[in-house]
Amino acid sequence: MRRPTHSSTSSKLHVLSRRALLGLACALFATPLFALDARFTDANGDLVADAPTDPADWIDPSTLVFAYTPVEDPAVYAEVWSDFIEHMEQVTGKRVQFFPVQSNAAQIEAMRAGRLHVAGFNTGSNPLAVNCAGFVPFAMMASEDGSYGYEMEIITYPGSGIEEVADIKGGKLAFTSPTSNSGYKAPSAILKADYDLVAERDFEPVFSGKHDNSILGVANKDYPAASVANSVLRRMIARGVIEPEQIVSLYQSQTFPTTGYGHVYNLKPELADQVKEAFFSFPWEGSKLQEEFKQSGEAQFIPINYQEHWEVIRKIDAANGVSYDCK
Repeated sequence: MRRPTHSSTSSKLHVLSRRALLGLACALFATPLFALDARFTDANGDLVADAPTDPADWIDPSTLVFAYTPVEDPAVYAEVWSDFIEHMEQVTGKRVQFFPVQSNAAQIEAMRAGRLHVAGFNTGSNPLAVNCAGFVPFAMMASEDGSYGYEMEIITYPGSGIEEVADIKGGKLAFTSPTSNSGYKAPSAILKADYDLVAERDFEPVFSGKHDNSILGVANKDYPAASVANSVLRRMIARGVIEPEQIVSLYQSQTFPTTGYGHVYNLKPELADQVKEAFFSFPWEGSKLQEEFKQSGEAQFIPINYQEHWEVIRKIDAANGVSYDCK
């Protein structure tokens, strides 16, 4: 598994403990299995919505709308994805429009309402998108050797007075949004299981909205600490947005799956196959995607299985009492 490229002599790296894993597993089996919204069917038991059996229920839009998870500045990523969008247009024969979403909730609602056809949902939003919006994830970015993922890190800045995770007690911790795995759900479960630290009771939670906001907030000493995805942290360091010495890492989790890419469940099957082909045939060499994502080690799209690859995320959701009731 890859490790962060930034470092600090005062960094204290940890892995998810047996106690936390046991707590997550117990919570999973103590909680009813998450069910798809009543609008969907899952005849093969793979936990994602089946395509409609009646061709009259398929959609075949003249313009495919694509959105990337709102992790960082949407304007930056419209350009980053431009080569890929041109490639998808060639493969599908459709016009493809980049949709710069501003929040995870807006992205899920857009797909649920039929306005979004192809998307990359962040790790924590995948289960909600699958269960409530009919999202069918099939791909994920990976390195050349096939390894993938990122770690959740809890970070602070030098001289903050926070030397270890326990020192967060009585202060503030910046999260990103409630649907984010590394920006909220995973740290909430881990802090409770490993450190008996609970938001509101032991520290004040604040929400920055995005990982880059949290990282910049810590680097500029606006937040004493934050939980973030270190893939975003690495890219920001590589672009010179912040300097490595502005950040101290207090905690590093196990590796989690990264953004899941897929299509809405009722896309015409032939078109859905072409969308998949566009991902797996995309030429990375010399592309704007390569230029951006090589900073965090990605070099290709690989096939994924939601049932398998997102199992640990569903366990974290169960530990946090998350419900996919789609209200």
